[in-house]
Amino acid sequence: MGVIHKIGRRKCAVARVYVSEGTGKITVNKREFNNYFPTATLQYKVLQPLAMTNNADNFDVKINVYGGGATGQAEAVRMAIARAMCEVGEDNRSILKPEGLLTRDPRMVERKKFGQKKARKRFQFSKR
Repeated sequence: MGVIHKIGRRKCAVARVYVSEGTGKITVNKREFNNYFPTATLQYKVLQPLAMTNNADNFDVKINVYGGGATGQAEAVRMAIARAMCEVGEDNRSILKPEGLLTRDPRMVERKKFGQKKARKRFQFSKR
């Protein structure tokens, strides 16, 4: 098996993931995984597809991610890793699909409208 390259997206974040056989080392933008995603919630999201398929210690993962914020980036990485795990073994697809890890989340930020304070919030109404 060579290197598997997959792309995941969420909000404005784009993650490129390169999966190869190894010992479970994960690097994000040439930094250590634990330093890039410091909170336990984000780390759980990134490791979720590897943990569900019991491949946490079998593969080295190199990740390039840009755009968006911390949560969007973590979920983009999760999607890319899930896609890579499907290519590793077809039986992984039946594990990951029911959890929704292979579905692109279409939700994006709604734009601000003119004459309003935010996307949906209006300026305070004054009758007099």
